[in-house]
Amino acid sequence: MTYFGFLLRFVLIPILIFLTIALWDSRQEKQIHGFRNGRPLWIAIGIHVLLAVLYTTPWDNYLVATGVWYYNPDLVTGFVIGYVPIEEYTFFVMETILTGLWWWFLARRPTLSPNPSLYGRGRFKPNKTLIYLSTCILVSVWLLFTYLLFFGDAKWTYLSITLFWALPAILPQLIFGADILWHYRKLVALSILVPATYLSLVDIIALKETTWSISPSQTTDILFFGILPMEEMVFFFITNILLTFGLTLLLTTVSQERFAEIKAQIQVWKERWWFRLQSR
Repeated sequence: MTYFGFLLRFVLIPILIFLTIALWDSRQEKQIHGFRNGRPLWIAIGIHVLLAVLYTTPWDNYLVATGVWYYNPDLVTGFVIGYVPIEEYTFFVMETILTGLWWWFLARRPTLSPNPSLYGRGRFKPNKTLIYLSTCILVSVWLLFTYLLFFGDAKWTYLSITLFWALPAILPQLIFGADILWHYRKLVALSILVPATYLSLVDIIALKETTWSISPSQTTDILFFGILPMEEMVFFFITNILLTFGLTLLLTTVSQERFAEIKAQIQVWKERWWFRLQSR
């Protein structure tokens, strides 16, 4: 199965399904509570597509250049940018759109949850302790895998470089809104779990078809279903965490209020600084 064949069967078709649902919801004027809707959603997805391509390109090129993963030359077009085939860049874009549309589908259906308050209908309460704790945990995990990347055995390469690359991007999301993400924890969890699990499962098909392959010497050899490396699952989960966190924080009205508060605080600091400067 060619790489574009994989994208057509397993990524494009779900995108078209959820795009159709999104357009139907718009015609039905289905409301989305607690989030910005319509044009801001498409802008948010577009921003994440751009960031996904820009941020993932160096990391992916390094992985291919060092043989962590590689592609069957008979199953790709042969057109590459750097070391990476054009199909891989296409996947960055399509995964972002798929996750974005799935997030939108869930955000418009809070009744899917047995406890609707978990979608954020209850009153939001800021929680700085949660922000500090989650940030400390993330930094600690990043330091551990940074050490393994530079000083650990080769088997840690794929896992450690993935976390070395991804966790710094998650850090500002947690600093800004770990408590907001917890407030919408059911939406966030479902938005991550379903597409990450789905992409992990269809990845098994691509591995069996040798559309791409993973270096056994640069992975921990922990395999699911006898073929899917743990690192592949981590990759799909970590990318969907980045996308879900970003969409939630960009579009929730609680975040808009926090942005306004931060902007006002910055303005106060600027005025104080200017006053002190003028007083000298």
